[in-house]
Amino acid sequence: MAKYNELSKQLNNNQFKRPLYMSSMESSDNLKGEIFAVVNYPFATVSQALNNPAHWCDVLILHINIKYCHAEINQDSTILSVNIGKKDDQLLADAYRVSFNYQEVTTTPNHFAIELNAEHGPFSTRDYQILLEAIPVKGGRTFLHFNYAYGFGLSGNLAMQGYLATAGRNKVGFTITGKTADGKPKFIQGIRGIVERNTMRYYLAIDAYLAELNTPHQDVLEQRLQHWYSSTDQYAIQLQEVARDDYLTMKRREYRRQQVIQ
Repeated sequence: MAKYNELSKQLNNNQFKRPLYMSSMESSDNLKGEIFAVVNYPFATVSQALNNPAHWCDVLILHINIKYCHAEINQDSTILSVNIGKKDDQLLADAYRVSFNYQEVTTTPNHFAIELNAEHGPFSTRDYQILLEAIPVKGGRTFLHFNYAYGFGLSGNLAMQGYLATAGRNKVGFTITGKTADGKPKFIQGIRGIVERNTMRYYLAIDAYLAELNTPHQDVLEQRLQHWYSSTDQYAIQLQEVARDDYLTMKRREYRRQQVIQ
């Protein structure tokens, strides 16, 4: 609750046009993106929806780079097998498989927290951590904290620098670093821009999942996909990657493939 009170001004007045605060950090071998946000859903609803590993694949598949997800729940562990790939159609064999260990950190009537951890990722990245926690706040709403972090070595750094020198040359993140000559905001670039964009993509997948909890089953995938794309379109400078129809067509195929495999 202290963090909620600390960020009250930023949550109510920001460039996101929603109650959301983002920060990022870069060190010599680690990147982290962090979001604090208020969502208009009761805590009990959010806890039931997101404090469940079986639901996380329905969240993650909305992300443009997630090609496949399967939750394997055993007595001793819960593993989310996730394939991460390109922003267009791709064979699963060509996407990178990441095994996330799902851990329930805490669950109480007023707080829950879960972590997804993976030792290895694409391009020699390592030590992935996805953390989500939530508490109830006034007005029947929920305060979310989402953290996305990973480490990298020399080869991972070279891969990111290669991306930034080519396809990612003109891409920006969300942190405002100044103003242009005509008064428009200047956004952070480089490696922190990468982690901020991806942090937001994951957060918007969570938000899209929550928004469609009451949608009839036969329509829910389509509505979540539409919601995710429309949300990313609000931040087109940072997140616009493919046309809506291309995203929808790709994701429908990926979801059908996921269902067939499972």
